[in-house]
Amino acid sequence: METIRQLSLVKGDQKYYFRYRAGNEADMIGAFASLASDVEADFDWFDAAVLSYQMGRRLEVEIDEAQNA
Repeated sequence: METIRQLSLVKGDQKYYFRYRAGNEADMIGAFASLASDVEADFDWFDAAVLSYQMGRRLEVEIDEAQNA
């Protein structure tokens, strides 16, 4: 069974939801970078950094849980 993960970001009236399969974190970071590079998008590098940080924290917790199991 594949694990589907979700990240979300609320920025003013905008709501961003990103769903991805576990193991595809690098692809998501690439998607954040592409979106932040788009001058027409209301999504900037800070937003990309926030979501990348959320993803990293989730992975850190999962690693800690696996080591303590």
